[in-house]
Amino acid sequence: MQEGIMELMWKNAHLNGGNLSYIEQLYETYLMDPNAIPQEWREEFDRLPKVGDNLTQDVPHSTVQEHFLYLAKNQRRAAPAAGSSVSSEHEKKQIRVLRMINAYRVRGHQAANIDPLNLMQREAIPDLDPRFHELSEADFDTTFQLGSLFFGAEEATLREIIDDLKKTYCTTVGAEYMHIVDTQEKRWIQSRLEPVRSHPVVDLERKMMVLERLTAAEGLEKYLGSRFAGAKRFGLEGGESMIVSLNTLVQRAGKQGAREVVIGMAHRGRLNTLVNIFGKNPAELFGEFEGKKTLETSGDVKYHQGFSSNVMTGGGEVHLAMAFNPSHLEISAPVVEGSVRARQDRRNDPVGTTVLPVNIHGDQAFAGQGVVMETFQMSQTRAYKTGGTIHLVVNNQVGFTTNKLEDSRSSEYCTDVAKMVQAPIFHVNGDDPEAVRFVTQLAVDYRTEFKKDVVIDLVCYRRRGHNEADEPSGTQPLMYKQIKVQKSTRELYAQQLISEGVVTAEQCKQLEQNYRKDLEDGKHVTHSLVMEPQQELFVDWAPYLGLEWSFDCDTRVDNKLLQELGTKICEVPEGFQVQRQVQKIYDDRKRMAVGAMELNWGMAESLAYASILAEGFPVRITGQDVGRGTFSHRHAVLHDQRNGEVYEPLKNIAADQPPLTLHDSFLSEEAVLAFEYGYSTTMPNALVIWEAQFGDFANGAQVVIDQFITSGEHKWARVCGLTMLLPHGFEGQGPEHSSARLERYLQLCAEHNIQVCVPTTPAQIYHLLRRQVVRPLRKPLVVMSPKSLLRHKQAVSTLDELSDGGFLPVIAETDQLDPKKVKRLVLCSGKVYYDLYNRRAELEKDDVAIVRIEQLYPFPEHQMFDAIKQYTNLESVVWCQEEPMNQGAWYCSQHHMRHALARHNDKIHMEGVGRPHAAAPAVGYISVHLEQQEKLVNEAING
Repeated sequence: MQEGIMELMWKNAHLNGGNLSYIEQLYETYLMDPNAIPQEWREEFDRLPKVGDNLTQDVPHSTVQEHFLYLAKNQRRAAPAAGSSVSSEHEKKQIRVLRMINAYRVRGHQAANIDPLNLMQREAIPDLDPRFHELSEADFDTTFQLGSLFFGAEEATLREIIDDLKKTYCTTVGAEYMHIVDTQEKRWIQSRLEPVRSHPVVDLERKMMVLERLTAAEGLEKYLGSRFAGAKRFGLEGGESMIVSLNTLVQRAGKQGAREVVIGMAHRGRLNTLVNIFGKNPAELFGEFEGKKTLETSGDVKYHQGFSSNVMTGGGEVHLAMAFNPSHLEISAPVVEGSVRARQDRRNDPVGTTVLPVNIHGDQAFAGQGVVMETFQMSQTRAYKTGGTIHLVVNNQVGFTTNKLEDSRSSEYCTDVAKMVQAPIFHVNGDDPEAVRFVTQLAVDYRTEFKKDVVIDLVCYRRRGHNEADEPSGTQPLMYKQIKVQKSTRELYAQQLISEGVVTAEQCKQLEQNYRKDLEDGKHVTHSLVMEPQQELFVDWAPYLGLEWSFDCDTRVDNKLLQELGTKICEVPEGFQVQRQVQKIYDDRKRMAVGAMELNWGMAESLAYASILAEGFPVRITGQDVGRGTFSHRHAVLHDQRNGEVYEPLKNIAADQPPLTLHDSFLSEEAVLAFEYGYSTTMPNALVIWEAQFGDFANGAQVVIDQFITSGEHKWARVCGLTMLLPHGFEGQGPEHSSARLERYLQLCAEHNIQVCVPTTPAQIYHLLRRQVVRPLRKPLVVMSPKSLLRHKQAVSTLDELSDGGFLPVIAETDQLDPKKVKRLVLCSGKVYYDLYNRRAELEKDDVAIVRIEQLYPFPEHQMFDAIKQYTNLESVVWCQEEPMNQGAWYCSQHHMRHALARHNDKIHMEGVGRPHAAAPAVGYISVHLEQQEKLVNEAING
């Protein structure tokens, strides 16, 4: 039956648009199983050109599809008996042409003229040679069908086709996009590149804009170079087209609905961007060069400073924000993403239309820094996506002194890492500013259309060394020999416009003079700057600024409300099947909620979040296991055992509650912690928490801790209320799963910059978390959170301790000890307290008091004094810690403890007890661990 129908179609029907889909379906079947289709069709498909031994790429399905479309449009197929037209020489060449077109799309960028110095060594690409596709000069005047190409005609001669392909893919724009899987995205990019051959006609007004921006970019560098000769400024000479790109980007984004643009960048070109894009007053910049003090804190060098302003675009006013950054290059990128996500959340914009992130990179750092990969990886995840980022790589073609390809990276381009998320990459010659403007428009439009990352590789050069005091020719003699004779981008473009009759040489000179005069007069040189910006959605920082440190904070919550919240967060939808062990945890929590059972850590922590939400504060928690908790204590996200659906009780407290964002993160520390830092600095009214899987995992994010969290306020006046939960405790799990490296945080403590706490009861973590958001003071909080204490039978609290208490920086002895009998005082922090308490009970010693210091910084000296002043007959005082004595709190905090002790009794010398000095945080053998623990506990109690 099927064969009869097939024969009928074969003999009587010609291909047309209506049955093209049927032919394509047959071809798909043929690819999977040639024997599954009729012989006539199999023979037809067998005649299609195959890849020879000398070819390096397959014929893509799209090529065959285009050939079928060509056949269908022209209805040129004859019956098999008469010989198939596909087998004719012309039809074979037709498919070879289509294959060549595809080669240009895939590899044309490798032949593009993207290096303004013409020093880039590029190998010949055989795929782009017509002979590779068995086409010769004899075919150049033959007309071929273009299929679904976007060149504006259905057919053209081979000569015209090759010429158009070279203009599109092999001149000053090199487009990489065929690695993208999504056909719609590839077609969209083709539709933007091919009709205009990657070089659209630019009207006179836009040409003048380009010239004016190049004049500004070059003019600032010349002025700074003459006025502050030799001073470091990390100038933009050689990459001035970046200012054209950024100006285009801001204006284009504003027209498409963006209300904010947040930019992160390292040093090169930063001052130029601040003055010529953001509108920073040049007089302020000159004052910074002259060393004028502007902050009462440490401050930072001028090329690390952030800035914000508002500019006018065709779509309305746009707020620009430049992120502060340290010298750790790419680390500002995830901080920008976090700030953008916070701004989008404030605007209730889950898509990312209103706030655009822009990260500007150096070529060597983009290829070399792992945080770039981590930032790309978060781009489409639920917790961290921002609707796509525009990445602008200022490609100097040299690092500090490294420019050899075999030394700087293992890939062809510095941008190849972006392919991991299938981001399109547009390489562009920095000396063609019109092309730079075009690819910038294309990048903004792509991000708007697909909400995905996109990369602009601005290939330029560095006219001076790494900085203005550096002599680059010692390590790059050939490059800088060429640079010395290279005309500037502005000079080249001015000559082009003069030759086109757009401007005269006198007008170009006048532009330079006008800009320099504006600089000398201290005028703003960004013409679109809004001097009186709108206040819409500005954060009122007044409640969070200028506050002094205080231990006092009322974190109480009405007991009845706590019980209601406790009951609410234990409710599960009807029919939702909770896993058996989790159900037991929730059954216990129900009893805890009504006071029938003492609260454990997980319940107290959950009540802290519930009460914070009930009071109108948003909560955001991320980390690698935050839903369940690494040690299965939290279970804030429930999973239906039948269908995998999730339910989050904390999201269902009330219909009008503020948002709770709780997501397990991908396996990153550096980028994720940087993201949360950026978020918390932009959303001061929220409780923002990052939890490490184990405390020592934060080691991988040390640059974020050093350069942002602990010092950002004093360098840049950026307040931050980020909370870090770092599981810490010595339980015999070896060197990598014991210590959160408490000593590192204490070493960074100064000027009341952060809080370091070691809570030991559920009530303590409850009040500590509440204090972090209820109190308007915004300081980062580092919590040495527990592991074994999460289920310790003695680490429990009552509901009354939550409703009526508060966070205690020092917990005094509460047992029925006679203070006059106490001869020995043991000070400690963390879970070792329970070991000490139980050993004392075993020995029935009533002359040893144990005092817990729950906050190590800012150190609670007065509270410690109050806790020990009752012991008037002390003979010895010891600090006990689980960590080796060269680690932990001993070295960094002993002077605080001794100072408080001296107020009470200056005749007693405090000693320290802990594990022996060690290179590693802990031993790997459980027997040795137990032996060490036994020894330090006995020594602390007995002396």
